Amino acid sequence: MPLRPFFRIVVCTLLLPAAIATVCSRVSLAEEKEETHEIHVLRLADHPAPLEVTDADAKTADEMKPYVELIEHTSAKIPMVPIPGGTFVMGSPESEEGRKASEGPQHEVQIDPFWMGQYEITWDAYEVWMDDLDILRLKFTSMSLNERDKLAEEYQTTQPTPPYVDMSFGMGKRDNPAICMTQLSAKVFCKWLSAKTGRYYRLPTEAEWEYACRAGTKTKYSFGDDPEQLGDYAWYSQNSEGKYHPVGKKKPNPWGLYDMHGNVSEWVLDQYSLDFYASHGGRPAKNPLNVPKTLYPRVVRGGGWDDGPITCRSAARTKSDESWKEQDPQFPQSIWYHTDATSVGFRVVRPLLEPSEEEKQSKWDKSEPYEDRKKPHVIDESLRE
Repeated sequence: MPLRPFFRIVVCTLLLPAAIATVCSRVSLAEEKEETHEIHVLRLADHPAPLEVTDADAKTADEMKPYVELIEHTSAKIPMVPIPGGTFVMGSPESEEGRKASEGPQHEVQIDPFWMGQYEITWDAYEVWMDDLDILRLKFTSMSLNERDKLAEEYQTTQPTPPYVDMSFGMGKRDNPAICMTQLSAKVFCKWLSAKTGRYYRLPTEAEWEYACRAGTKTKYSFGDDPEQLGDYAWYSQNSEGKYHPVGKKKPNPWGLYDMHGNVSEWVLDQYSLDFYASHGGRPAKNPLNVPKTLYPRVVRGGGWDDGPITCRSAARTKSDESWKEQDPQFPQSIWYHTDATSVGFRVVRPLLEPSEEEKQSKWDKSEPYEDRKKPHVIDESLRE
């Protein structure tokens, strides 16, 4: 997971004047808003104008269909696939080659139905939020913000701050997976997407991710146990040529999800813990989530373009680390970017049943320590020289 030598560059020398101007503009906007440490919870049940999308509505699991989420005022789209609810055995058996102790003990988990992104979130979608592309288009065409745009501003204007460098590190953007974001960035993107659409999106839990990755299988990978077949399903260290690739170019798993093995590792909601699986005491767990209590380590899943077959297994777990910010020259370092995590991205999920506001605050949106996403992150003047 650490940044390859090819990508080790002096980031402070690449700061763009345009980025500086954007920071100044965003800081000015932020200063107009009163700072608060309250958790803002979007009440989608009260959303004034959900975006109409064909087949996006369902009241029961039997009614769930694939649909394509739209990002208004742009051409970006996020195809979503229904994942049936069910029970599976999470973790790996002690006999599995490459297994680590953190992958056990195996335990039974019950998962409620949800939709999952068919692909990893691409730059096409991520940069709409990251660079305010939809708002800029509205201003350019002299169009007014609608109710969805106004709600989404809570999670967009002033955040995130502009990066110091091209965060794709020259690997390409169109149709490619977005990378180098912190878990906070991925979570705020989900909140923004929820406001923009009127549908509740979030990161998957670690259990939901493994359940969807396995897609009913019990083998090392979703296609079986033979790592010689991995190249048909994944971009990984032996075939990636040192970079990520456009999403959806390999074979999907049995539930129609692409790149669950390889290309980029994917953020989930959970804190990384060696003993979380054992904490269930052998009892079946329903929709488990290890709510984060510390900033590091947290979990990413699936393995990336720079990982080997062992890390791409369905049960493999990778933990985040402070070294993922090694190249960030700021002090304090940015809450938005992991400059050295060039093979870390994410995909989104949407539960069939939206949780209550109390459930969101106590579980799904809960995370410690508090990170003030509205606080302007001003560029150190010395880095401009």
